[in-house]
Amino acid sequence: MKMTAAVMFEQGLPRPYAQSLPLQIETVDLEGPGEGEVLVEIAGAGLCHSDLSAIEGNRARAVPTVVGHEASGVVRAVGPAVSRVAVDDPVVMLFVASCGACDLCVSGRPNLCQASWSARAQGTLPSGARRLSLNGRPLHHYSGISCFAEYAVVSERSLMRVPKALPLLDAAIMGCAVITGVGAVFNTAGDVRGKSVGVIGLGGVGLSALLGAVQGGAKQIVAIDLSADKLKLAKQLGATHVFFGDDPDCAAKVREATGGGVDVGFEMAGSVAAMTLVYAMGRRGSTTICAGLPGHSATFPMPSAALVADERVIKGSYMGSAVPSRDIPKLVDLVLDGSLPIGKLRTDVIGFAGLNAGFDKLAAGEGVRQVLTFGR
Repeated sequence: MKMTAAVMFEQGLPRPYAQSLPLQIETVDLEGPGEGEVLVEIAGAGLCHSDLSAIEGNRARAVPTVVGHEASGVVRAVGPAVSRVAVDDPVVMLFVASCGACDLCVSGRPNLCQASWSARAQGTLPSGARRLSLNGRPLHHYSGISCFAEYAVVSERSLMRVPKALPLLDAAIMGCAVITGVGAVFNTAGDVRGKSVGVIGLGGVGLSALLGAVQGGAKQIVAIDLSADKLKLAKQLGATHVFFGDDPDCAAKVREATGGGVDVGFEMAGSVAAMTLVYAMGRRGSTTICAGLPGHSATFPMPSAALVADERVIKGSYMGSAVPSRDIPKLVDLVLDGSLPIGKLRTDVIGFAGLNAGFDKLAAGEGVRQVLTFGR
């Protein structure tokens, strides 16, 4: 079938992207699903900082590729041996296609499954196939998803069925931003009830973590960013204190406001500076959780003696330490009963024509989550 898609032919083009056009809107060919694969009509696709990192060239990707890894849609066809979803099912896409059989999956850590990692690096589906092409030239799949397109063929292991009552524009950001941010609170941190929580970096993931802290019953929620608009939104969503991250006294102000520092701090900005700040604003015995993804060469200079003397804990959180089959239904229930207002994180709905400019806004720290739709 023919469809419209956003193709990245080259990484590292300069900003503004509205001029350099790293994402070219093309009419491409999409083959039907093979064994274990599913054709999904995309309803909405979120613009994520991970996509921006690939556009910037900070994360190597096989090119040319159809970009995008966070989306919702409706199943339109299934290949042989598909059992998880059926035609007309609404679905959320997951950027980790866990196998369900390896030691990590069996031990309850499917977010760390590496069964599809080589396929991701090579730009194929987990089966090794490429279903995308342009003028007879194969195109790579991006994180096994490639959702900046009208349709996508993906592994059924990249999908979670959701209720039809869930608005698909809300569902579009659940497979990355929401599950990563809320999951970092619910799963990686555990029980935050009655604790003080700090969140640095108020993009889609950071504000999802803030919503998770509100839902989890944290007594104090400190939100930190460089954007006044995001700090204002954080207050509306439940933050008890907000601070500008570029204030040289930020850590001291947080410690004063919380009576010694936060119990749990979340680094969601993907920078060493943010990690240094979130660690500095923790109290003795606190936990620092990093879910942002800095460049591969970035290092955090950890104060080793204090790590021992203050019994500090530093943890990573990938995809919210999630078990999607357990966590997506839980998140859906919270969205549907109004406890998790993720619709407030959607600051723009754009079409293909606004896609490159949308990444300019993301790079400038403007807005929270933009969602690409197709005007159907």
